[in-house]
Amino acid sequence: MKKIAIVVVLTLFMVSCKSKAIVVAASNAPTTDAGYMTSKKIIENHYNNKNQFSTLYIKSNARYADNKQTQNVTAEIKIKKDEQILVSIRFLGITMAKALITPKSVNYYEKINGSYFEGDFSSLSQWLGTDLDFSKIQNMLLGEAIDDLTKGKYLESLLEQTYRLDDTSNTNTKKSFFLDSDKFLVQKQEITQTAEERMIKVAYADNRVYKEVTLPTSVQINTFQKKGNTEINLDYNTVTFNEELSFPYSVPNGYKRIIIK
Repeated sequence: MKKIAIVVVLTLFMVSCKSKAIVVAASNAPTTDAGYMTSKKIIENHYNNKNQFSTLYIKSNARYADNKQTQNVTAEIKIKKDEQILVSIRFLGITMAKALITPKSVNYYEKINGSYFEGDFSSLSQWLGTDLDFSKIQNMLLGEAIDDLTKGKYLESLLEQTYRLDDTSNTNTKKSFFLDSDKFLVQKQEITQTAEERMIKVAYADNRVYKEVTLPTSVQINTFQKKGNTEINLDYNTVTFNEELSFPYSVPNGYKRIIIK
């Protein structure tokens, strides 16, 4: 229980790998074969998908597995679009960890060790070795491309009705995005840091169309590192939009603050 309570929360922060921000235009080459599109057109179609909601509530089953153990919990996710995300991890109805994320701050606590963190993305990014922001976390939960695809340069390819975009802007960090050729929804995203021997895969399945947005019903996160591999599965059971949501967050008395230097 100790690991799942901490790791499920922290994995929301670890889905993007460190790379320099490089703003360049996508390919302007014309469409060639029938059914084949340039990266520019693929990206344009991806962002044409509707994303119109103010709040989103998700209740999901979460399964964590590593080389030593497998654990199951419940994850409750509340999103106020572009403003805040509250993640609560529960086991047998008991809250074991919480994270409150805003564009400017990251706060979380976990019950097992009685510890908490308060800071911003810069300190957490340095600690985890990843380049983080609010949008990346929100995008991952919504099944959208983690990065802003308009701010990258990509090599496109088409294989079995799936478009693949490979980011060519960084030699150490390799990013690949896989989108279906029908609705241009993200099926999978892969980020590899060659020097650090670290890789993260986020895969989505069984998209469901709502009037506000199309969401995956399943999110699978796999991390591969020298110290071991981990897998987290989120199955979205309950989804509601545009309700009045509260975002209660307070660190219990007596918890010790984690200081990141």
